[in-house]
Amino acid sequence: MEKEERAYRAHALVLPYHGQGHMNPMVQFAKRLASKGIKITVATTSSNVMSVQASSYSITFESIYDDYTEGGVAGPGGFKGFLDRFEASGAKSLTQLILKHQTTEFPVKCLVYDANIKWAVDVATKLGVSRAAFFTQSCAAIASYYPMHCDLSSEPISLPDFPITGIPKLKVPNLPSLGSDTGRYAPIILHILSQFDNIDKADWVLFNSFLKLEEEIVDWLSKLWRVRTIGPTVPSVYLDKRLETDNGYGFHIYKPNTTTCLNWLNTQKTGSVVYVSYGSAASLSAEQMTQIAEALRRCSCSFLWIVKPTEESKLPGNFREETAEKGIVVSWCPQLEVLAHHAIGCFVSHCGWNSTMEAISFGVPMVAMPQFLDQIYNAHFVEQVWGVGIVPREDENGLILSDEINRCITELMEGKNRGQDIKKNAIRWKELAKEAISEGGDSDKCILDIVSELVASS
Repeated sequence: MEKEERAYRAHALVLPYHGQGHMNPMVQFAKRLASKGIKITVATTSSNVMSVQASSYSITFESIYDDYTEGGVAGPGGFKGFLDRFEASGAKSLTQLILKHQTTEFPVKCLVYDANIKWAVDVATKLGVSRAAFFTQSCAAIASYYPMHCDLSSEPISLPDFPITGIPKLKVPNLPSLGSDTGRYAPIILHILSQFDNIDKADWVLFNSFLKLEEEIVDWLSKLWRVRTIGPTVPSVYLDKRLETDNGYGFHIYKPNTTTCLNWLNTQKTGSVVYVSYGSAASLSAEQMTQIAEALRRCSCSFLWIVKPTEESKLPGNFREETAEKGIVVSWCPQLEVLAHHAIGCFVSHCGWNSTMEAISFGVPMVAMPQFLDQIYNAHFVEQVWGVGIVPREDENGLILSDEINRCITELMEGKNRGQDIKKNAIRWKELAKEAISEGGDSDKCILDIVSELVASS
């Protein structure tokens, strides 16, 4: 049947933030809703509409902001300039898009919006549409940020402080376009905390996590908002296998070197390869790149290292040639297929939340090397709470030296005590992740709960 002829049960509009780390989990959640009979429209930027692959679940992508003509993050005013333009133009276009559907057979009943796009809740409220705020960071990160919001707004926290202890000092990236750092909190922190300004208007607050992974924190947050954990938002083929054609995200900022990566991995022994990737946004110093290169050069394992085109110049000279017999360096890869490959033994990661959830879902131990913000919290939980990885220690200059990186890799790949315990923990969490999203699991129940309310409102 054509899309227009389907008998949908209700209609939800999904509004992700522009980056890959925001698009992927929200589109995956949209696929889950679509598989249960919900009509889905994803509103995003023109460049994202052009980049995303067609969905097998009749998801429609619509542009509400033309970043080709109005300017993206690299346009006038940098990040702050983009945010201002996106709000001014996007809010108007989003309103028009919802109104266009309200006179059809399937009017929009719910707006699922990235919590970063705080103005979206006002659009939904004005149009009488229910609101679901979607956090693309962990429950732990949001629980850690919330007291800062209360401090900034001089509002007392109505709950006892959540005992997240022992987390290293938060590192903040330098983003000059957000303003000068003159107050109690850095501009990027103020931007993050603004997510809480109108969160109380949301009918649901959604997290790409699962209950058993962060149960105590979910209980704490549930005293504030109507929380639902709906993750892991990993394509179904890799977990519960109920959505047979859902085998990838369908959205990449960079073109993956799929054939090169998988053909090479197929020649490697089970659990013998160290996979190194710092995601689509993180950037390493030349000094840190050199330390990683030296660690990979000296370790006894094979390696697959993702070095984005923007980072190529930081690679030590002749590194590729000198290590050609034990590893490969590529500009991008299909991370899901790589992490699922039998050859991967550990994942050296910046601990962005999507990468962390993927590693947990595939049972891959981690060498956690966070750069800033929520990555610090994620790395702490990887090592201290879930026991699925090791955090290398920095020197007095904030650099992680090659000896320390090599020590952590060796512990995970060859260790008999702690390394074996970490591998066992990783497998246990993998099974719990699969259980959560499978039929009758906690995340599946949360999704069904949302679907039931959407259908009832229709």
